[in-house]
Amino acid sequence: MGYREMTKEENEAVKERNELVVGRIREILTESSVDAKFQDYFKKTAEKILLMEEIYDLSEKGEYRKLSLEELQAYNKKVYEEFYEENYATSYGNPAYAVEKLGDMGQVLSHLYYRISNLFASALTGKKQIITILEELFVQIYNRFEEKDITGEELRTILSEFAHDYVEIQQEVRIREMVNPEWDYFLDIICNADLTDLRYLYYMGVHVTENEIKTAEFINSLSEDEVKAMAFTFTEGFRIGYERLKVDLKTKKSIRLYYALGFERMMRYAVQNIEGYGVKATCSAAVISTTEANRQYNYDHKEDMALYLDKAYVERYLETARQAYEAQKVWANGYAGPAVLETFGEKEFDPKRKDEAIQFDEKQRKLETQFSGQSMELNSEYINPEERSFTIISYPIPEIGPKFKEIFAETVKVNTLDYKTYETIQQKLIDALDQADVVKVKGRGANRTDLTIKIHELSNPEKESAFENCVADVNIPVGEVFTSPVLKGTNGLLHVTQVYLNGLNFKELEIELEDGMIKSYNCANFEKDEDNKKYMMDNVLFNHETVPIGEFAIGTNTVAYKMGKEYDIQAQLPILIAEKTGPHFAMGDTCYSRSEDVKVFNPDGKEVIAKDNEKSLLRDTDKAAAYFNCHTDITIPYNELDTITVVRHDGTTIDLISGGRFVLPGTEELNKPLDSMN
Repeated sequence: MGYREMTKEENEAVKERNELVVGRIREILTESSVDAKFQDYFKKTAEKILLMEEIYDLSEKGEYRKLSLEELQAYNKKVYEEFYEENYATSYGNPAYAVEKLGDMGQVLSHLYYRISNLFASALTGKKQIITILEELFVQIYNRFEEKDITGEELRTILSEFAHDYVEIQQEVRIREMVNPEWDYFLDIICNADLTDLRYLYYMGVHVTENEIKTAEFINSLSEDEVKAMAFTFTEGFRIGYERLKVDLKTKKSIRLYYALGFERMMRYAVQNIEGYGVKATCSAAVISTTEANRQYNYDHKEDMALYLDKAYVERYLETARQAYEAQKVWANGYAGPAVLETFGEKEFDPKRKDEAIQFDEKQRKLETQFSGQSMELNSEYINPEERSFTIISYPIPEIGPKFKEIFAETVKVNTLDYKTYETIQQKLIDALDQADVVKVKGRGANRTDLTIKIHELSNPEKESAFENCVADVNIPVGEVFTSPVLKGTNGLLHVTQVYLNGLNFKELEIELEDGMIKSYNCANFEKDEDNKKYMMDNVLFNHETVPIGEFAIGTNTVAYKMGKEYDIQAQLPILIAEKTGPHFAMGDTCYSRSEDVKVFNPDGKEVIAKDNEKSLLRDTDKAAAYFNCHTDITIPYNELDTITVVRHDGTTIDLISGGRFVLPGTEELNKPLDSMN
């Protein structure tokens, strides 16, 4: 049965409700029964809903895919253009504008506008049920405004009750699309569409710009062998990950593809490779645009959950998620994990803090961190972390600049470096690091880093290692050795003059560690110190009072570093590549979070034993204290690095890096890209 047939029953169940509510929304366009200051808001929201209904109807009748390229572009623009930077100042999706025009109701009404504006994918993928319940919410709120006695508190209550009432439907859709390939709208397009006819880009329900168009055109221009090789690197990383787990991939049922729009030709070959492994591919709700309409727009709404986040909601969410997992239990047990293609090269983004944006209060921040952990625990009950893997790879997009093609070719080179060469060199580093009591890391120039990292002691050095030799299986490209440090004895200052973390710019980031835990933190993005600390709390500590250091690694991919410097794209490199271009330190959980009991071996046969720290060891007695549900890598680039020194238990030392250059015998090859730079 196809995707459309599977959604038909759900759509039929709400058909009558939908007809009634849409009829009412059409009437709103000609009414003036609410207070004058709210009339424009309700009419514009009604127009947005009716646009989604129009797109849904065209899609269900098969007419949407018959539209010309120009007509499809016009629909895409209608959905997104008000959120473009030049228009956003007067959009109700902007909480600052909404509050200015609508007063104390503005925050909540902006959230509703945001929710309704995000229905584009639901419209194209035929999710009538999701559309209808939001339309009914809109009419419910409009009716109360007609009575002219609604309060801000009641408006928030309506939104909160809606979130509680309909979380079951949202969980059912989310989980079935994650694990069950039968609920896949996108795979048919990837595998069967004419990919030379770029109209297909507009069938996905995401924002389409010149980036996506030029990416698709570029991928189409590559030879079949080139695209097949890219797909092979991508999927083989996943397969090798299972090989290292010593789990037969054929016992699994599905691998979920996450990728950026424009790479469909590569994904078509990836699907073929995955099916060749005896597993189904799925990418339901996992196709993303490489270019958001306005990153500030999404940043403004990132804490909208504060409208309804309370203990009752968390309980309801977990209860309905469990029910959804039970309904998909066979598929969940067979879910092999995600294969992810990221992109980089978008314009730098410095978010603006807005007081009008909805924000968590202190109680909700703590609740949200608990909620995140409980969700992950539930996920692990149905998708065994000991039998799940992943792979991730990254490519540039045209927005990176006029040298896009050269950068793309260089990225392919970086992604396909000979892992055997790196395996041998990295083993030299590990042999030295395994002698360490501590490792000292110091910055140079403007970088004030001065860190002491405590390393796990080996009880049997002949058979054990504290560092994993990362050779580009699940984590492409090659180029790092990493460990989970001992917390007690890990102290000092981590400082980077500028770094991008999860797409956000941090200036003069500094973190002070005391016994492995963050003692203090700051950056220099905003004028007010409190805003800088809030920015760090939101995006590095993720609402925790403190988090531990979860990883210490030494990146060895000097080829990637050279690429970043020579094309002046260091700030745009994704963490996937950036973490390989110098030592990096992850704040949060270890790399082995929730998989600590899975045995990991290096290519030399030694078992990696440093998978825990003092926090994760609490997992059997106090899981809430064991995990922080975040892992943020912060890299010191080679040009800001002075020394990395192993200090043995007897006080003698081994220099690994000095003056930003590898000095350990057997690692000199890594300096060639550095020495060849202009």
